[in-house]
Amino acid sequence: MPETPHIVSDVMTLTVVAVGRAAPFKEIVRTMEQWKVSALPVLEGEGRVVGVVSEADLLPKEEYRDSDPNLPQGRPRSPGDITPTEQGRRLSNLAKAGGVAAEELMSAPAVTVHPDATLAQAARIMAVRRVKRLPVVDDEGMLQGIVSRADLLKIFLRPDEEIEEEVRRTVVSPLFPALSRGIHVNVHEGVVTLRGEVRDTWLVSLAARLVRTVEGVVDVESRLTGESAPAGPESAE
Repeated sequence: MPETPHIVSDVMTLTVVAVGRAAPFKEIVRTMEQWKVSALPVLEGEGRVVGVVSEADLLPKEEYRDSDPNLPQGRPRSPGDITPTEQGRRLSNLAKAGGVAAEELMSAPAVTVHPDATLAQAARIMAVRRVKRLPVVDDEGMLQGIVSRADLLKIFLRPDEEIEEEVRRTVVSPLFPALSRGIHVNVHEGVVTLRGEVRDTWLVSLAARLVRTVEGVVDVESRLTGESAPAGPESAE
């Protein structure tokens, strides 16, 4: 019932700062500082994304400057105390600590998203992979843009009036065609309130679920109730 959800191409940033595989360490740091970003796509050829280099990829250079990753806090640990996952992370970070170019520092393959992915899909990828931004690529892996957490939150800037109109058109009218004028929709700061009486009370929870799928909705307060039964005729004396 709700309209087609917004997709990544609706909110992504088209102008992307990126570096090539051979970009030196200090150039990467300067670029991040200049553009106030915490990660950069790494490109090869005509613009195919082969990795992403982030602040986290650069920090091992400082972290392991005067210490051995196998000697945390200067105290040796036996091999049995180190999990395979932890050891793998340390070995990867140690390798990056010695890196001097983007191809040695980057995380690869890059975590990317397609421009036709929904905002919910992009948000899920960011959460699961623990990244703050995603390069947007086409089917050939060519860079099209970049989408950040801030971009995904733009959908919550939809005007209340726009959300209210969509809720009426895509939820209230289809679910309650005979009662749509009696169902009141109010939206304030993205919170949708539904009021009114309905015949089919099982539709109340469905209406709330559908309203939540309208993009830009922050929360739903359902105050829909069942219609009051008409009073019967008074019994004759």
